[in-house]
Amino acid sequence: MSKRHSAKYKIDRRLGVNLWGRAKSPLNKREYGPGQHGQRRKKPSDYGVQLMAKQKLKGYYGNISEKQFRKYYAEAVRRKGDTSENLIGILERRLDAVLYRMKFVPTVFASRQVVNHGHVRVNGKRVNIASYMIKEGDVVSIRDKSKEMPLIVEAATSSERDVPDYLDVDAKELKGTFVRTPKLADVPYPVQMEPNLVVEFYSR
Repeated sequence: MSKRHSAKYKIDRRLGVNLWGRAKSPLNKREYGPGQHGQRRKKPSDYGVQLMAKQKLKGYYGNISEKQFRKYYAEAVRRKGDTSENLIGILERRLDAVLYRMKFVPTVFASRQVVNHGHVRVNGKRVNIASYMIKEGDVVSIRDKSKEMPLIVEAATSSERDVPDYLDVDAKELKGTFVRTPKLADVPYPVQMEPNLVVEFYSR
């Protein structure tokens, strides 16, 4: 279970955005930060803007630690091509992110829990590590015994989100194929993500 599960909507308010685009977000009612000083927002510095971009991206994918996120950044730099695009591609290949994109779970926090509890198969084998990296062509599925879980059934039939086109999903069978690694423009973020600012933050 994510340490941030109970506080996920505080993340919305602290960052000042409805990060997951959910109707339940308290930001829909109060567009200011939590705490007694939440309403006193001042214009952030360049560093503050870059930090905010990093916190948004880290927060969106659940509870990625700073150590893990830095590792992803280092891997993105090491690869050929645009570092910011590489970073998005790496984050979208996490098993918990793929499961969330396939609409088998309602939130990224629930995704981590479902993976950790052994309800997920990758190419027919049980994988219980949320940060497991999915490769192009991998088939992700919910194990047969878990297909009737209310949380999974509700998410799969929800019309709140659409499945992006870099995934091929069979909603009835609760399985899907990771067709290709997406670019930033392919990912259906409810808010604007700025991985280029994250790159600037780490390369200072």
